[in-house]
Amino acid sequence: MPETSSEFIHARTCHICEANCGVLMTVRDEQVVSVKGNPDHVLSEGFICPKATAIPDLQNDPDRLRTPMKRNGESWEEISWDQAFTEIAQKLERVKTGPKVPAVYLGNPNAHNYSTNFYMRGFLKSWGSKGVYSATTLDQIPHMIAQKWVYGHNALYPVPDIDRTQLMVIVGGNPMASNGSIWTVPNFRNRVKRLQERGGKLVVIDPRRTETAKVADAHHFVRPGTDTALFFAILKSLKDQNLTKPGRLESMLENWPELLTRLDGFKMDDLTSHCGIDKDTIDGLAAELGSGQPAIMYGRLGVSVVRFGTLNHYLINMINVATGNVDREGGVMFPNSLFDPVERSGTGSYGRYHTRLKGSPEVLGELPAAELAAEITTSGDGQIGALVTIAGNPVLSAPGGQHIGEALKDLELMVSLDMYITETTMHADYILPPCGPLQNDHYNLFFAPLSIRNYAAYSPALFDKKDGSKADWEILHGLTSAMKERSGDSSLPKIEPKNMLAEIIKASPIGVTLDEIAKHENGYDMGPLIPRLPERLKTEHRKIECMPKPVMPDWDAFESHLSDAVSGAQNDNFLLIGRRHIRSNNSWLHNSRRLIKGKDRCTMMIHPDSAEALGLSDGVMAKVFNTIGSVELETELTEDMMPGVISIPHGYGHGKKGVKLSIASERPGVSCNDLTDPGIIDKLSGNAVLNGVPVSVERL
Repeated sequence: MPETSSEFIHARTCHICEANCGVLMTVRDEQVVSVKGNPDHVLSEGFICPKATAIPDLQNDPDRLRTPMKRNGESWEEISWDQAFTEIAQKLERVKTGPKVPAVYLGNPNAHNYSTNFYMRGFLKSWGSKGVYSATTLDQIPHMIAQKWVYGHNALYPVPDIDRTQLMVIVGGNPMASNGSIWTVPNFRNRVKRLQERGGKLVVIDPRRTETAKVADAHHFVRPGTDTALFFAILKSLKDQNLTKPGRLESMLENWPELLTRLDGFKMDDLTSHCGIDKDTIDGLAAELGSGQPAIMYGRLGVSVVRFGTLNHYLINMINVATGNVDREGGVMFPNSLFDPVERSGTGSYGRYHTRLKGSPEVLGELPAAELAAEITTSGDGQIGALVTIAGNPVLSAPGGQHIGEALKDLELMVSLDMYITETTMHADYILPPCGPLQNDHYNLFFAPLSIRNYAAYSPALFDKKDGSKADWEILHGLTSAMKERSGDSSLPKIEPKNMLAEIIKASPIGVTLDEIAKHENGYDMGPLIPRLPERLKTEHRKIECMPKPVMPDWDAFESHLSDAVSGAQNDNFLLIGRRHIRSNNSWLHNSRRLIKGKDRCTMMIHPDSAEALGLSDGVMAKVFNTIGSVELETELTEDMMPGVISIPHGYGHGKKGVKLSIASERPGVSCNDLTDPGIIDKLSGNAVLNGVPVSVERL
């Protein structure tokens, strides 16, 4: 919609997080001068959060690298793309001729860049990495492997249909801050209002009275890391109250009676005392979930990054099955997207190979990021000698991050595809920076299958690439071509990702083209979610598996853990949990002044009663420590915290020498992952344990 010859408004999808909100960017003389919500957008309805307004900050950031950088001792020098590709291919070849192996670490932003993923498989093959370390094993892989075992495919995401439900119970999730996670649900606050206006109810269970809890109808504290007991208790209560009514799902269930029988092995008193929620509350929750009304049980990060993360997500699915709320309007449903990962890929691998040191199984092609540092520093065949990081910062994001930082110094070759010199990339030999975010087109490839409504959205690039800059996919193409040339393979064809995307969409049975989607600036609407089972199931017996064999060892392990916890003595440790803020996204938005302005957000939240016992008052510096490490930060007293629990936000710790983030370094904060233990993981999925971490606290 042109306004003058030098000013226009560009409708675009925000690429920062999973919400995929529609934005209107006013551009004047090739500068974005305004970012507003698009009131006509199919999903976001005019809503945006502060992160969208910071996209121009990323595009114009003077700290953002524009040319390839090569380490020269303690300094950096600019080099050409051809020199970078050639030297990296040569050095990688030398590493691969010895006993050491190459590895890859992928960060969260890769999921928001469809074009990179079209070139990723070819790159990984040429790089020679067996398995991938990524943010997936710091976050969401328990969801994915539980889905594979229950429904038959790791991409069969049961999406909460909040717009038509009457009851939603959120455990360990905070969509008021995250805008949804493993759930594309922009404008969450107004959706909750509409739920409440139609007589529905939102319940939040969390060790902190989060932003989401504050708009809910009820909030219950739960002891960190004990959600498994809560979920078993709800299932047991449903059975005891004769409320297990799968309805139309009954004929689709495999081993359902066996599941119900095995619940008898638990004592309700043991489960309730472990999680800290009383029996009356649990019975009341079960009665509401099992009342026959459309209802949802949803769990997110807080129940994923714990010892029994996969078991938790299996149990959440079973609660939704037990109440008949799978594949039901107002329950959890399976979206229909133009790019269908369920039909376009295998069901997901498990245990094809194992990690060298701890024997952890490969899970969906992923290896535990928690084990990365040890695999670099421990000698022997298979030791990691070369590492490429792509839009990732494990020094801040992974457990024992300070140990990863030290380990990176041992590599023979490190390459980073990144816009910045960060806590991780500062250790690289080469940094290959992609162009700015507004010089890329955008398509919601991975998040349409997670959306509360069937839709698609395509945004062309807002600005042309300049000065020889390259998109991420072009960097991967250049590296892959250089490695192929060294090995004598044929060159890699250079095909525009948009053309590949167009072919994928053209092949969809929905019958629409990418050009047609691009004409819909407000998103291409394909209607509300509809029931899709049993046809969508991919298990061998084409039923919902209620007792997956791979999960049962952890059921046994939890029973033993529960027995020990009930009979054991309580210690004086605090339990550490993370938190997120709507102005932040992991570790990569802290260099925007408009996002970090205001009060300091990297504080230790603690309940006043807990603080008083330690002589702590508001604003006083505290030391938090355990056998893994220690941090020092400001105290924030709040009754929003459960007594005995503290919270430190995720993604900070920018004060390291060598980091080139001028704005973030003004408020560096501390990394909570300097306290998390890389030696403890969810054994089924390999996911890191980042919540419920025992720590001690003292006044400085």
